[in-house]
Amino acid sequence: MTTTVTPSSTDVAAPPPAAAPVVLSHRPGRWIDGWNPENSEFWNGAGRPIARRNLGWSIFAEFLGFIIWQLWSIVVVMLPNAGFTLTSSELFWLISVPSLVGATLRFPYTFMVAIVGGRNWTIISAGLLLIPAVLLGIVVSNPETPFGVLLLVAALGGVGGGNFASSMANITYFFPQKEKGWALGLNAAGGNLGTSVAQFAVPIVVTIGAGATLNIALAGWMWIPFILLAMWGAWRYMDNLSSAKADFAGSAAALREPHLWLMSLLYIGTFGSFIGFASVFPKLIADQFPDFSTFQVGSAAVSLAFLGALIGSLARPYGGKLADRFGGARVTVGAFAVMALGALSLIWSLPLQNFWVFLGCFLVLFAATGMGNGSTYRMIPNIFAARGLATGAVPGTPGGLKIQRKSAAALGLISAIGAYGGFLIPQVLNISQQSTGGYTAAFFGFVGVYAALLVTTILVYVVPRASLAQQRI
Repeated sequence: MTTTVTPSSTDVAAPPPAAAPVVLSHRPGRWIDGWNPENSEFWNGAGRPIARRNLGWSIFAEFLGFIIWQLWSIVVVMLPNAGFTLTSSELFWLISVPSLVGATLRFPYTFMVAIVGGRNWTIISAGLLLIPAVLLGIVVSNPETPFGVLLLVAALGGVGGGNFASSMANITYFFPQKEKGWALGLNAAGGNLGTSVAQFAVPIVVTIGAGATLNIALAGWMWIPFILLAMWGAWRYMDNLSSAKADFAGSAAALREPHLWLMSLLYIGTFGSFIGFASVFPKLIADQFPDFSTFQVGSAAVSLAFLGALIGSLARPYGGKLADRFGGARVTVGAFAVMALGALSLIWSLPLQNFWVFLGCFLVLFAATGMGNGSTYRMIPNIFAARGLATGAVPGTPGGLKIQRKSAAALGLISAIGAYGGFLIPQVLNISQQSTGGYTAAFFGFVGVYAALLVTTILVYVVPRASLAQQRI
């Protein structure tokens, strides 16, 4: 089947020569040839509905990926009541290993869309979520399950973390440059919300109607129908674009760019803090305020831990908006300042043993990490554009095209490296507890790191530099 989009006969002015009609060729397997969202006539006609349809199912699949990725963050606090005898350190490992695996998988996942097709990989990657979901339902049913087996199943949950990279890579091919930010922002926020939904829904489902016991196996089984729905939706409604090509050369060039590594550190500080604190928040509440770990509502238990991930997820788009208005570097500096103050306030408030003060301080910290997520991500294309201006690689030239490719590759690579914060944050807290018996030392360390990242952002990206063409980042 072929779809041709041509200018309307009612147009007064003839289109410029570059705006040639777009001819879409549809091949078996829902492959589309000739996709060109930069052609405004095509985009305003047939293009936008197709892109939005793919975006909707991409968000749903990625949302489930985040749920499976962060499922153990809420399951671990239920294991003692389900009969498991595990040390605090072992619980921290069950929380942090999925983030380690997920961050690592983001590197190969970035290229899978170009290799097998966006629709095809969405079906495959969603199907892979069934493995950790089913195995979790099995292993938590027996309190005699060895810790090594639990750790292996938790590690398999990392496949959900890889979904972010492939989903973002897929969606970027569908939208024109002027709407990429909006589409990728929705895609990212939809995924991040999965953490909050998992932490809200799991305690309710495993306790409702359970009486004195926990149906903890439902924490895994409950997501299987949704995963199957995502696979069916991707098969039925998503498309593969033949124009999606793997840019290995662009990735290699981006890896040689010092700003990629510096921005990776900043993104570990913002997104890494968000996903790290989100995963460990239920355990911190259970450790510090066991009476407030869950609240009984009828026959169901509700945990307020979901509020952290929810606030951070909702704050992310606003970080991007503020970055558009005031500059990403300035917003990032503000985010790190509030994160440092939030961590300090937690140090001061812990001796008070007041749950509501503790919760309020953490929600401020989560809001700042979310804002920082949006602002640091927005800085990346601006930095590479400024590098292009500084080196004479302006848009429309071969050098400008290389800069564009490096920028696109950097977005995926930085998102992968930043996700390692989801492993580092819980492990720093683990070491602090094992060494000192509490978490104060860890939070002092976080304050120091955020202050160092704040100063680095000011010196490199707020102060005008010739290497960035004196541009405001």
